[in-house]
Amino acid sequence: MAAPTVPSPFLLRAMRSLIISPTSTRTLLLPTRQAFSRVAPAISTTTAAITAPSATTSGCTRSFTTSPALPATLNQIRRSPRKPKKARRPESPAMRNRPEMKGVCLKVGITKPKKPNSGQRKTAKIRLSSGRIVAAYIPGEGHNGGVPNRVRSRSKYGTKKPKAASAS
Repeated sequence: MAAPTVPSPFLLRAMRSLIISPTSTRTLLLPTRQAFSRVAPAISTTTAAITAPSATTSGCTRSFTTSPALPATLNQIRRSPRKPKKARRPESPAMRNRPEMKGVCLKVGITKPKKPNSGQRKTAKIRLSSGRIVAAYIPGEGHNGGVPNRVRSRSKYGTKKPKAASAS
């Protein structure tokens, strides 16, 4: 049996320089690149596939994670097809195409918000001039909105009779 030959230090240094820092001299060493273009690499790295922007992930940006958004599998699409997201209405349906409406305050109260928030929100139940009854938020600190008191606006003892002419 023949002993394996040890490469010379000069050859080792030349091979290390080619592997660690490729330079333009590499193209001079391999003038026929067409012969090597058909050869697939023995070890493929998945980091290049993950970090490279693909057509599926380039459209969406994910703000809370750095991992790429994986597309849905064929089975997921077959089981539950993709549904478009419903657009949120930017305006209240009671006030459609009307920036301001007149209304009568029916009830004034304080509402507490749902669980993570706390506070006392001033709200009012209002009958609009269109006839709809809506709940409205009263902005700002303090308010003087009150329920109109019908008893206060009428005479306390009914309609007044004209005084009888005194008989003389």
